[in-house]
Amino acid sequence: MSRKRILSILEYLFFLGIGVLLLWLSFRKLDLDQIWTDIREAEYSWLLIALVFAIFSHILRALRWNLLIGSLGYKTRLSTTFFAVMIGYLANTAVPRMGEFVRCGVLSKKENIPFNSLFGTVISERLFDLISLFIIIFLVIVFQLDLVGDILQQMFGPVLESIFSNVWSITFFLLGILAFIVLMLWAGWKMREKIKRFSFYQKLHDFITGLWEGILTIGKMRQKGLFLLYTVSIWLFYGIMVYMPVLMLKETSHLSFIDGLTILAIGSLGIVAPVPGGIGAYHFIVKAILVELYHIEPNAAGSFAAITHAGQTLLNVAVGGLSYLGMGILAKKQIPCNEEDRSSQ
Repeated sequence: MSRKRILSILEYLFFLGIGVLLLWLSFRKLDLDQIWTDIREAEYSWLLIALVFAIFSHILRALRWNLLIGSLGYKTRLSTTFFAVMIGYLANTAVPRMGEFVRCGVLSKKENIPFNSLFGTVISERLFDLISLFIIIFLVIVFQLDLVGDILQQMFGPVLESIFSNVWSITFFLLGILAFIVLMLWAGWKMREKIKRFSFYQKLHDFITGLWEGILTIGKMRQKGLFLLYTVSIWLFYGIMVYMPVLMLKETSHLSFIDGLTILAIGSLGIVAPVPGGIGAYHFIVKAILVELYHIEPNAAGSFAAITHAGQTLLNVAVGGLSYLGMGILAKKQIPCNEEDRSSQ
C-alpha cells in the first residue's frame, strides 16, 4: 500500500474519530430512554414532507447545473444530471468533500464533457450557494438580533476585541495580509520559467484553464433569471425541509419558520464539516442551537438532531444508490448526448 493511500486512510479515520467524539459529547449527558421514546412517538409525516421537498431541491439543483453546462455548449439530460447530483451526495455521506468530484466525474464519463469544465461550473454553483447562505445568515441576525447577537458576542467578541482593539492593530493586520499576497505573487513571477519546467505545470495549467472556463459560464449564460429563480427556490425548499421536522416533536413545534432558517444557517456548518456525513458535528451544532438559543429541553434537542440527520442520510443513501443503478442502466441503453450531436454533424 502506497504512502499516499495510508495517509488518506489515516486522515479519514481521524475525522471520523472527531465525528464520533462530537456525537458522544452531544449525547453523553442525555437520557437515552427518553430520546428513544421521542424517536418512537415523533410524527414522521412531517419528516416525509421534508424529504419530499429535499428531493425537489435536488431536482432544481440538477436543472440549475444544466443551465451552466449548457453555457459550455454541451447538452445534458435532467435524468443523468440528477443521478450525478445524488451520487455526489451519496459519496459525501461516506467521504467528506468527495461529492463534488464524484458527480463531475460521473457526468463527465456519461456525457463526454471535460471534467475540469464541469468542476468549474460546480465552483460557480457553490459560489452562489455561499452568497445565498450569507444572505440567510444576515436575515437571521436581523430578525433575531437579540437571540443570535448574544451568542455571536459570547463566541467571537473577546477574540475580535483582542485583535482589533485599535486602528493600528487593524492596519497592521490588513498590511500583513497584503504583504503576504504580494510576496507570493512576486516569488511566483520571478520563478515562472523554472516552474514551467516541472512536469505537473502543464497539467495544473490545463486544470486551472478548465476551471476558469467553467466559472465564466455565469457570464455566458443566457437564462440568468431562471438561474436566479432556481437558486432562490432551492434555498426556500431547504428552509421548508428544515422547518417541517420541527413540527414532529411537541417540544419544538412552537418554533417559527424564521427559527427554522436559523437552524438551517448555523446547522449547515455541521454538514460541511470534514467528518463523514456530518456525523457528530451536525448533532453537536443543532443541539446547541436548540438548547442555547431557544431553550429547548436537551433530550428533545438531541432527539431532533438524531431524527433529522438520520432521515437526510437515509434519503441520500437510498436515492443515491438508486441513482447509481439508474446511471448504469442509462449508460447501457443510451448514447451520450454530445456524441449524438457530433455524429449528426
